[in-house]
Amino acid sequence: MSKRTPKPDHAAPPVDQSAEAATARAICAQFGNRPDELLEILHAVQGSLGFVPEAVLPVIALALNRSRAEVHGVVTFYHDYRREKPGQHVVKICRAESCQAMNANDLCDHAEKSLGTSMGETSSDGRFTLEPVYCLGNCALSPAVMIDGQLHGRVSPARLDALVSGLAARKAS
Repeated sequence: MSKRTPKPDHAAPPVDQSAEAATARAICAQFGNRPDELLEILHAVQGSLGFVPEAVLPVIALALNRSRAEVHGVVTFYHDYRREKPGQHVVKICRAESCQAMNANDLCDHAEKSLGTSMGETSSDGRFTLEPVYCLGNCALSPAVMIDGQLHGRVSPARLDALVSGLAARKAS
């Protein structure tokens, strides 16, 4: 008879004690830890933290009794969820057909030069994140731009510059 060695008890994974994890747990609890509230939970996490950090995905998955892969799949499928911390100001420029017909491509080129970053990236100074979006629902006033959640229509390169310089004025006041 051979002697079996007992298998070690599988210890529970360590609980993430970071502030981001605590925020994610609190938000999940606000939604009753309900898996059907995942989209709303992710929006709330992003609203609170500015993005959905990779480190909170297992925290959310555990709270909702889902796999980390399921939560990750949702975050990566929907383009509105940010996976990295955004710049101080988020500038979204519509790239849909109506806006393209009204020179949105030229506006994008101008924005990249004036903000010092490429589409989908954040400037090296951390001030601006420049994001392409595919319809802001403001087609009658193309090209449309959203800056820090505020929608603007008929935005020319000169108007974009004025809106961006207004951000500095708002911050100073």
